[in-house]
Amino acid sequence: MRLPIPSVPDTLGIVNFHTSSLPLTVELPPAASSDGRSARWQSHREERRRELIKQARRAVHALGSDASMEEIATAAGTSKSVFYRYFGDKAGLQQAVGEVVLSQMQNRIKEAAQSAVTPREGLLAMVSAYLQMADTSPSVYAFVTSYTPAEATEPTSPATSAGALGHFFDAIADMIAAPMRSHLGDVGETVIGFWPRAAIGLVRNAGEQWLNTPDSPTKPSQEAMARHITAWLCVGIAPELTPAPPTTKLSAKEGL
Repeated sequence: MRLPIPSVPDTLGIVNFHTSSLPLTVELPPAASSDGRSARWQSHREERRRELIKQARRAVHALGSDASMEEIATAAGTSKSVFYRYFGDKAGLQQAVGEVVLSQMQNRIKEAAQSAVTPREGLLAMVSAYLQMADTSPSVYAFVTSYTPAEATEPTSPATSAGALGHFFDAIADMIAAPMRSHLGDVGETVIGFWPRAAIGLVRNAGEQWLNTPDSPTKPSQEAMARHITAWLCVGIAPELTPAPPTTKLSAKEGL
């Protein structure tokens, strides 16, 4: 039985996307490049792989980030053996989907920061784009960011992980460092060397907690959360810790 997969409105492209935007991840061996049949077969495999990634994204969006390979395959109208043949295992599928999703997020964040005038405006633009992209499909975001290779034995930091996720956060850290270097010059080299990756940890942890918080009157809006995070990055929580000035109570006589 094939489960229907809805086409969801998605102006940012985190769920629906054009297959032509995907990188070709498999190269032809030199010996086969002159063989027309091998080239056609390789092209077919690459196109099929792109289509499976597209179907997996849409299935995860509909079913949730904990969808099994069998559930994803059923929703895609094929068997899980096909997904295993193209991606090896679920971690391989997460890695493949992550390469596409995180690349699109990275490009969107970069575009958002380009129009900023000051480093703080740039940070706000990047944080806003990150939250907006992740909030488009929290299930897809959770699916790709929960990727952990089976062979990994060392714990990873919030700002660093393997594969596509690690490259994504490294690239965002470099984006943050660029305007800071321009603004601070050589005197800020220590800040530039350490702060961007610390900032990524704050953005990611605060952003993911916000994504996982159920809607309620007390939950900040997307815009408000972006401004909160940017303020924490730039000035910390010092304003919140500063006690309010004491109020002077007037006597009845003084108040007349």
